[in-house]
Amino acid sequence: MIRSFAKHAALLLAVVGAMMVPPAAAQSPPPQIGIVVMHGKGGAPTKLVAELAASLAGKGCLVANLEMPWSGRRDYDVDVGSGEKEVEAALDGLRAAGATHRFVAGHSQGGLFALYFGGRHLVDGIVAIAPGGSAGSAVFREKLGASVAQARQLVANGKGDDRTRFFDFESSRGTYPVVVAPAIYLSWFDPDGAMNQAVAVRKMNPQVPVLFIVPKNDYPGLLKIKQPMFDALPRHALTRLYEPDSNHHGAPSASLDEILRWTAEAANRPGN
Repeated sequence: MIRSFAKHAALLLAVVGAMMVPPAAAQSPPPQIGIVVMHGKGGAPTKLVAELAASLAGKGCLVANLEMPWSGRRDYDVDVGSGEKEVEAALDGLRAAGATHRFVAGHSQGGLFALYFGGRHLVDGIVAIAPGGSAGSAVFREKLGASVAQARQLVANGKGDDRTRFFDFESSRGTYPVVVAPAIYLSWFDPDGAMNQAVAVRKMNPQVPVLFIVPKNDYPGLLKIKQPMFDALPRHALTRLYEPDSNHHGAPSASLDEILRWTAEAANRPGN
């Protein structure tokens, strides 16, 4: 009798337990993370960000590894607004592929552009990896001031679409020529325009968290502005400063684990 009661009690508990577990169809599926990845100035999807993009995909993320207008091949073939639309299209593609949470990540100039984008679009998060290339910095004003003035004059003279030889600047290369329409050049290099890092940080959407990555061995100029730039970001519970033990070029690969952890945290936060 006791054995029979115990047997029936165990069966009853099993049935009740089964009733307490919601059917699989009623459970919320795990978030599917989609990430747009952008390379740095003069780079390409196949260079410094290639390992990061491939590793993110290997970990189950949906990834769009874009070639942006500042690549070595494209050399500013379209203006800032058109570059923005390219990222928008990539995000739409990730959503169509099943991404429920979408992030925009960029390295160097791509990191700066990601911050600019985050000030204008509601995404689940921005990953700015060693952001640099600010047109508003003192060194850019010094090195490229004459080109900016020339471009302004050409636009004022009605020659904004005539391809012209100007200069670009990168810490590791110095100044070098680019041939581009003056109006397009100004959209990227106006000191008070879209690619002014201080302005981009200040205009970040306060609803969008930022993973701000500055490697410990980054360029001295970027290390100098690290803390002021991070402190200028709008307050958000998930905004973080991460400092991998790497240099500027190695920062994307060195940040993989933190990017995976942080995007998962952002995607799983209550209400998201």
